[in-house]
Amino acid sequence: MEKQKLPNATAVLVLGILSILTCCCWGVIGLILGIVALVLAKKDLALYAENPEQYEGYSNINTGRVLAIIGIVLSAIYLVVNVYMYVVLGEEGIKDFQENLIEKIKHQQEME
Repeated sequence: MEKQKLPNATAVLVLGILSILTCCCWGVIGLILGIVALVLAKKDLALYAENPEQYEGYSNINTGRVLAIIGIVLSAIYLVVNVYMYVVLGEEGIKDFQENLIEKIKHQQEME
């Protein structure tokens, strides 16, 4: 009997990669994509566990799942840092911080 591909193997892998690539979009997009990838991976892993000799693509599911977890962690860290910055510094404090950083960089470039 010919093996079937797991239905969401490619989708999980792509979503896992995208969750890492978009983790710096306020942390929300990467978080959403990572969670969707984990849900799809869970469904396919359950399907694979029922009848492993019937399906192929387990490595894509496993890799996508790991990438989704990494994307979720990075997105969560970025989201927490953003919330912390707004709570502690506020919008004006962040603008001042950015302006001071830009001035320091310009000053260093002038010194070179």
